[in-house]
Amino acid sequence: MDFYLAIISFLAAFIFSLGGVGAAIILIPIMDAFGIPISVAKPVGLFYNTISLAGASANNIKNNRLDFKLGIPLIIFSFIFASVGAYLSQYIPSRIVLIMFVGFLLFSSCMFLFFKKKDETIFREDIPYFPLALIGAFAGLLSGILGIGGGGIISPLLLVMGFNPKKITTLTAFVVPFSSLSGFLTYWSIGSVDWKLIAITAIAGILGATIGTSIMQKKLNPKTVKKILAIILIIIAIKMGVKII
Repeated sequence: MDFYLAIISFLAAFIFSLGGVGAAIILIPIMDAFGIPISVAKPVGLFYNTISLAGASANNIKNNRLDFKLGIPLIIFSFIFASVGAYLSQYIPSRIVLIMFVGFLLFSSCMFLFFKKKDETIFREDIPYFPLALIGAFAGLLSGILGIGGGGIISPLLLVMGFNPKKITTLTAFVVPFSSLSGFLTYWSIGSVDWKLIAITAIAGILGATIGTSIMQKKLNPKTVKKILAIILIIIAIKMGVKII
């Protein structure tokens, strides 16, 4: 099982880093299918997001792709509210969490597929601090509750606000490790952590995310990035929906 989880972790990090979204969103259902309790899978997924996207962000910083100022309000509020969400998750029934999961996936995929700017060549360059803080808080809260990181919320909302999709992917990859780390630490304080699983997924995740981020920046245009994310999220939503039924 360890070997398969390592391969899956690498591939998941590679694919999801193309859009700057944490791959815990697919890793958690896979661990559940392997018989790993969801209470153990959540902190593993959050730590996996932290490490894999931290590697991707290091690559982005090295190549001067990251807009630090735009990320500050997102980081601060997602970090705080991820901890709140992780604590509240103890009191939310698993079926409700699954329904929230599917709704979140469908929302994100629809935004990537159907939202279009009037001019796809002009993107905003300002820093709207208050809206960014609200997005960070909302994404952090869901990140903590679901154990998946808030990239799937941050990315489409920033897209709606008119930012460049490529800038969004690097920014999200930078923000998600902070919210994921906050959620992980809270889960750790209230439950058990399987450090062996964490080591296996984290090492593979670093490699996959670093390679995926490099390819996204060099080979793919913004429209392609959006379509890749939407297709992946829809597939996962269908799988989760079937499980609920």
